[in-house]
Amino acid sequence: MTARYIMVQGTGSSVGKSRIVTGLCRVFKQDGFRVAPFKSQNMALNSFITRDGHEMGRAQVAQAEACGLEPSVLMNPVLLKPSSDKNCQVIIMGKVYGNLSAMDYHEFKPKLLETVRQAINILAQQYDIIVIEGAGSPAEINLRERDIVNMGMAELVDAPVILVGDIDKGGVFASLAGTMLLLNESERARVKGVVINKFRGDLEILKPGLAMLEGIIKRPVLGVIPYTDIYIDEEDSPEAEIYRMRYSKSHRNTRSDVDVVESYKDQEEIIVKVLYLPHISNFTDFVPLAEYPGVNLSYVKKGMAIGEADMVIIPGTKNTPGDLEAIKSQGWHDEIKYLFQKGAAVFGVCGGYQMLGKSIKDPHRIEGNLDIVEGLGLLDVHTTIETEKVTVRISGKVLDGLPGPAGTLGGSRVEGYEIHMGKTVSDGDSPGFINIEKCLDKDVNIVDGCVSCDGRILGTYIHGIFDNPDFTYRFVSYLKKIKSARSDYVVNSGIEIDVNSGKALDFAAFKQTEYDRWADVIRKNMDMGKIYKIIGLD
Repeated sequence: MTARYIMVQGTGSSVGKSRIVTGLCRVFKQDGFRVAPFKSQNMALNSFITRDGHEMGRAQVAQAEACGLEPSVLMNPVLLKPSSDKNCQVIIMGKVYGNLSAMDYHEFKPKLLETVRQAINILAQQYDIIVIEGAGSPAEINLRERDIVNMGMAELVDAPVILVGDIDKGGVFASLAGTMLLLNESERARVKGVVINKFRGDLEILKPGLAMLEGIIKRPVLGVIPYTDIYIDEEDSPEAEIYRMRYSKSHRNTRSDVDVVESYKDQEEIIVKVLYLPHISNFTDFVPLAEYPGVNLSYVKKGMAIGEADMVIIPGTKNTPGDLEAIKSQGWHDEIKYLFQKGAAVFGVCGGYQMLGKSIKDPHRIEGNLDIVEGLGLLDVHTTIETEKVTVRISGKVLDGLPGPAGTLGGSRVEGYEIHMGKTVSDGDSPGFINIEKCLDKDVNIVDGCVSCDGRILGTYIHGIFDNPDFTYRFVSYLKKIKSARSDYVVNSGIEIDVNSGKALDFAAFKQTEYDRWADVIRKNMDMGKIYKIIGLD
């Protein structure tokens, strides 16, 4: 049969639509339904590469995982990756269409309607329920005429809508009532109920307000979802993940991998700092490392000093030259070099790897207005930005015999994906980092990345590298060696670190546990009986 639909829209961005969709997907799967997620248009720098080399938003990847499915671009046919305040790269069915200004894209949207329709129709023939996610708010009345992601999407497939508001920001009653006010009559008729998300406090105090809200909007409150530190991949900003990390200490003690936690007790914490770049992408790369017991990972924002660190990570970016300039203007490049002189390590991923080199050439001025910019000069490599985007899934292993403490990583298996527009080559004697053995399931023999001659500077194009349990376990051991070798650490603490303690943390299994925990929260705090009635199922 053709799938039943339910759509989750929000009063604004970051109210928790993606998380609610993920939770509903897991609940429906647990209840025995074939369920799939869908978001017609996603604007995010946090993307993923499917097994066939197509690019899609990571939020829909997490939702697919919650459904027990392999991610597919059918679940996210249009992806927008902002490169500035007014321009973005447009990706259609997983492949780059081109770069458009905001106004050009607004004019272009009607041409995408058939692509969106075909994608969801294919899913509708394969699944019982499709949970659709909106974007931003349906009350953005200036965008309503050509909408393909909120009420326009709901009308396309005749989907009922649940409206989500974020109480943590304040003003949730006004935002829900105001959104309903700005919808036209037919759109209001689609809204079957509302959900209040991220609640902290005494529900009894909130209940009178819920009754008054229902009287005003003439719709039931289907649930009040408490704030939790349960991990679900964030869609387009590290802010929510940073916020979650602040409350995650108690969470560690509730995990099923107690033996992992126990083995790291009394170990000196390893301090890892990630630079919060203006155009940071794929920040979820570092969540598995942050979840490791004994690792204290935090983000360094604009205006902040890096401070003490055993490792500095330069993440991926949608604008490498621009974010390299931001690093220099913040004075972070001087701090990085000082920390390196004091024995710390530096790790660059994708655009961050490019920045570690000596130069970045952009002959076509794809990512900026300059033909060439000077890199940080920490690796003997040069990068040339190219017109064709690389989007591939890869697997391989870390090369044996790497210098210094990096030798700890040798032989560990890695799987991941590459998303970049550039080629990086070495002009020195520094060794490569990883030998890629398969690319899009084809046998290859390609060396990725670079390692400095002392083993303390690492660079790679591979996203998702910390999702590999053995690699991450060895990486933490590598960091312990870095920390124990630093003269200031040895003098101040006198603690000798056991680099072989602990066991690998299986991040894939950890995420599955989190999906189940999140489904439990949804069941306990949403009226699933009413949700099923809205869908049209008993």
